[in-house]
Amino acid sequence: MTGMSESGDDLVEIFAALANPIRVRILAKLTEGRDYVSHLARELGISRPLLHMHLQRLEAAGLVVGHLELSEDGKAMKYFAVTDFDLHLTPSSLAEAAQTLTTPGARHGPASTQGVT
Repeated sequence: MTGMSESGDDLVEIFAALANPIRVRILAKLTEGRDYVSHLARELGISRPLLHMHLQRLEAAGLVVGHLELSEDGKAMKYFAVTDFDLHLTPSSLAEAAQTLTTPGARHGPASTQGVT
C-alpha cells in the first residue's frame, strides 16, 4: 500500500484501525522489527487474545502482515511485521476516495444531509 490509490472503503478501514491507541502502539513496536505474538504481548503489557484481536484489525487494513514459523523445538509461532505503507492525505485525494465509498451510510452529494436538522 503506497500513496493514496486506496478506495474510500480501504481508507475507512485504515482510519478505523489507526483510531485505537493500542493499535498505534503495536505498529510503533513493529517498526523496530518483526515479532511473534507472545513476545509482542509481553512487550506491550497486554494479553495475547487482546493482541490477536488488534493484529487482525491491522492485518485487515493492510498495515501488518502475519505468518507462521516453526521454532527449533517444533512450536508454531506467529510473527507479524509492518507492511510498507505510505499514507499521504490531501483534500483532493480524500474527495476522490470518497467517490468510491460503498459502505452502508456512504452517500454522495447533498442527499447525505437528508434528515439532518
